[in-house]
Amino acid sequence: MLTWPEKILFAIAVLVTAWAGYREAKRLVRIITSGRGQPDWSVARRRLWRAVTEWATLRRVFFTRPWASLFHAMVAWAFMFYLLVNVGDVLEAYIPNFHFLGQGLVGNLYRLIADVISVAALIGMSALLIRRFVLKSPALQIREDVLVHPKARKGIPRDSLIVGLFILFHVGARFLGESFQIAREGPDPWQPFATAVASLWQGWSDTALVVAEHVAFWLALGLILAFIPYFPRSKHIHLIFAFFNFLLKPEKRTLVELEPLDFEDESIEQFGASTFQDLKWTQLMDPYACIMCMRCQEVCPAYQTGKALSPSALEINKRYVLNEVEFKNGDNPLAEIPLLGTVIDEEALWACTTCGACVAICPLNNEPALDILDIRRGQVLMEDNYPEQWTNAFRGMETAGNPWGVPPSERMKWAEGLDIPTVDENPDFDVLWWVGCAPSTDARAQKTARAFAKILQAAGVNFAVLGEREMCTGDSARRAGHEYLFYELARANIETLNEVGAKRIVTTCPHCMHTLKNEYPAFGGHYEVMHHSEFIEQLLREGKIRVKNNATLKATYHDPCFLGRYNDTYEAPRFIVTQTVGELTEMPHNRRKSFCCGAGGAQIWKEESGTKRINITRFQEAQGTGADTLAVACPFCMIMLTDAAKELKSDMQVKDIAELVAENLVE
Repeated sequence: MLTWPEKILFAIAVLVTAWAGYREAKRLVRIITSGRGQPDWSVARRRLWRAVTEWATLRRVFFTRPWASLFHAMVAWAFMFYLLVNVGDVLEAYIPNFHFLGQGLVGNLYRLIADVISVAALIGMSALLIRRFVLKSPALQIREDVLVHPKARKGIPRDSLIVGLFILFHVGARFLGESFQIAREGPDPWQPFATAVASLWQGWSDTALVVAEHVAFWLALGLILAFIPYFPRSKHIHLIFAFFNFLLKPEKRTLVELEPLDFEDESIEQFGASTFQDLKWTQLMDPYACIMCMRCQEVCPAYQTGKALSPSALEINKRYVLNEVEFKNGDNPLAEIPLLGTVIDEEALWACTTCGACVAICPLNNEPALDILDIRRGQVLMEDNYPEQWTNAFRGMETAGNPWGVPPSERMKWAEGLDIPTVDENPDFDVLWWVGCAPSTDARAQKTARAFAKILQAAGVNFAVLGEREMCTGDSARRAGHEYLFYELARANIETLNEVGAKRIVTTCPHCMHTLKNEYPAFGGHYEVMHHSEFIEQLLREGKIRVKNNATLKATYHDPCFLGRYNDTYEAPRFIVTQTVGELTEMPHNRRKSFCCGAGGAQIWKEESGTKRINITRFQEAQGTGADTLAVACPFCMIMLTDAAKELKSDMQVKDIAELVAENLVE
């Protein structure tokens, strides 16, 4: 228990700390609320329990790095529990003969958990500090060619050291304080670790133990008071904002969901994001939730192939810029801070494949890919700035309805000799087959279209295609940042689909499927959309088609980003492959952790930077399985991985799952 002078001094320290903490909290709220939009608190009410469990269990942290994740969890869970411990310690210090939570079973369990979790925190924090400062884990570094805020390269390790030492000394002092008390009052079976340490103080006088206990209290609680004003500007603030990310982020249909832009509203002067003020409030909260663990960078195909893009650096740069923002005279300084050149540079901006891996892996629900897409929108729509190599693709979509620039009159050349009905020839179709631009125009992808046509006809499906009326869905335009071009294509396609009465649509392209299924509803297009892997699986299970198994073939399967991560379709294509080949061997990066082929985000239309090419990297991973066939389920993946096979002069065959089925159909 504290003496009265100590109680008064501690109360003053609490008030001073509370005032400093309040000012920092107020600044943070001002920053976040300066972004576009505002939280929907009705979502928070519905999601509260889920947010608490996500935050408390650290479930997403364990997606990768099991040992580092375990050590982090030991520290995080201790920090959470210590919110209760610190309250209890203060109450016991102020109230004579008070035992927090009593001396019954509840109080005993409380002391046991505090004892065990204190030791866990000390072990976990020591391991993490060793990992960063002794082993210098490469996973925690950012390459020199990536744009990083001038203060960040030294600031991140310094912040980690400050936070790490604070936890060690805070928890360590409190733990030692308990051991001093046990040495004075006798063993406590509910605090086994502190009791073991208490044996070290045998022979100390009661006066020495009391003094030591008071010193430990002041060190433990004093460090908290000193840390609180620093806390909002440290990476440790992620502990608070992670919870708000889980609680308040808007509901989404899918990964990396883009909001429509209203081009009909003439009062809107800014499209996309050019300055910090143009970001949504969620995007301004993300950097405070970021733990700077670099997991997103670790799975980013652009970064892993030597390009100057790091999703981690983007969030870190945002945090360091915002830490320097001060509001004076009612002005909003965020309106004056540009995003391009501050949080990301030109090369990095256009290198993103929009594969969504960074968003899927983030343990705290951050969305760096969304920032990139909004900045792209700002550059394309407001500055007319984009890679010159995209000009032809944009022009092709504008004039011919496809990025290849093939005229509509040639849209059905792939189907010559196949008797493929159009909607005009078969207006009472059950299924509309959205063929897509690549299968209609690219020579290699056309083989997929012909194979799928054979399957539909063998199954007796009543289908039709749009033929010359079909245009690009606009996926490449949207992810390149050309939202207006996407908007025009979407409106035209929806008008056509509604006119022909399309209800059920199947497509061989995951990009088309994703756009039709998840993005067109925002523009009035509501359809049941299936990927051909799902449709073929259904035909197989219903017995409408039968296939023979080619037992001599050994295959591996590449998960397309927009089929897997974006739409959670993993089992249907695998079912098809296992029905048609003798053995399916998984690549190390599979399912949700699949490695991009390199085509997404309009990358297929431009030259690739970096030290390695993404498609080559992915194909080499496929080769490492020893398979003789690489199965794919996306025409873009087909093009990229076929090119890689040719460049590497590989004998491995790249085949769409529809081709595997068509080749093994039982007549």
